[in-house]
Amino acid sequence: MTRRRSLPPLAPLLLATLLTACAGGPLPADVRDPAATAPAQWQAPLPHQGNAAELAQWWQQFNDPLLADLMQAAQEVSPTLAAARTRIEQARATRVSAGATLLPGLNAAASASRGVQEPSMPITNTGSAAPQASWEIDLFGGNRAGWDAARARHAGAEAGWHEARVAVAAEVASTYLGLRACEAALEKVQADASSRAETSRLTEIAAKAGFQAPAASALARASAAQGNSLYLQQKAQCDTSVKSLVALTGFAEPDLRTRLGASTGTLPVPALIAVGTVPADVLNQRPDLYIAARDVEAASADVSQARAARLPRVSLGGSFGRMRVETSAGTSEGTTWSVGPLAVSLPLFDGGTRRANVDAARARYDEAAVTYRAKVRGAVREVEQALVQLDSAEARREDARTAAEGFDASYRAVEARYRGGLASLFELEDARRSALQAQISVVDLERDRVTAWITLYRALGGGWTTTPPKNS
Repeated sequence: MTRRRSLPPLAPLLLATLLTACAGGPLPADVRDPAATAPAQWQAPLPHQGNAAELAQWWQQFNDPLLADLMQAAQEVSPTLAAARTRIEQARATRVSAGATLLPGLNAAASASRGVQEPSMPITNTGSAAPQASWEIDLFGGNRAGWDAARARHAGAEAGWHEARVAVAAEVASTYLGLRACEAALEKVQADASSRAETSRLTEIAAKAGFQAPAASALARASAAQGNSLYLQQKAQCDTSVKSLVALTGFAEPDLRTRLGASTGTLPVPALIAVGTVPADVLNQRPDLYIAARDVEAASADVSQARAARLPRVSLGGSFGRMRVETSAGTSEGTTWSVGPLAVSLPLFDGGTRRANVDAARARYDEAAVTYRAKVRGAVREVEQALVQLDSAEARREDARTAAEGFDASYRAVEARYRGGLASLFELEDARRSALQAQISVVDLERDRVTAWITLYRALGGGWTTTPPKNS
């Protein structure tokens, strides 16, 4: 008769928990590959691709050395970048801590005692010293999942540093561009104000001589006052932009104004940017999408860790050391060691806490996946909008210049007729307003064109790489 061995009482439960292991499930297909949800091609027209600049070095290829210096200074003093660096350090520390749970722990313990151990025994002095090891066996992958989550968040934090750097660069460039456009418009407004003042002076002389009506003199004075008011308003706007640059870069204002004066009113000219024809390839260059994908990965690992917390925990201990025992009968000394205990902790009842933790982790995972898909759609929208704005600005450049030249020629003609007494002051002022507005429109259009390039630079990810920042 064959004797059958019975299984231990806990074996069926352990087997069931092994079969319901705690994997969080594979990542969604669109997280693994943005091409799963990205459009097949761009709908907006792409810019010219010839001799396109490298995106990561784009700022160095502007025709403006001051802009590159402002970029560098802004990155050194930016609180946004400093905060991003601290997040990298926090994530790195968390990753190291999570990885340590996969390894045995080792502690050193020493003890000494004196006393009577039993009534019939003499006084005993006991001393021992031993390293003690402990290890939680990651039977269901909970600790591994915790390390995976920490590793994903650390990778996301490193990409977050680059995202912050691109944001700072775009903010500095936009502020600097706004200042240069303001200066260019200020030159137009100042010339207009000077012309109005001269017209007012000549009209006043003519009115006193009886060649102009007093109403014409009043209109000329009003026009001169309006021109000076517009000049003061434009100048204040430029001064405000200078102070914004001071705050962004930490430059001393007198030094910044000195350097700005070398090329007043000159807008920076950007190099061309190559845009990949396949949207999915472009989206892979976006650090914010990489961060969102890592958030999904971390959330999936959190689900695994929460599920593992509902399963038994197995730990093993051990020690190896020396012990010395002294009594009146003599002294003994030797090596001591132990393996164990092998402990199994089985959760039985917690009022539904662990189950609720799994549900919460699963909800966070669903949220992270939805957020990632929304960011993909948002990234496509940002690139498409930047391309549309760039194409529109390029298409309107020639018309704007033609309009400015035409209105300026008309104003010069009316001015000559006015000085010859063949045109009224009303005609002159109307021609002046049209010419000034057309000239400022050219400046605004050029600013919009460069702004579109800056927006496109940011929408394309700013030349992001997975290489971590130096001194981060």
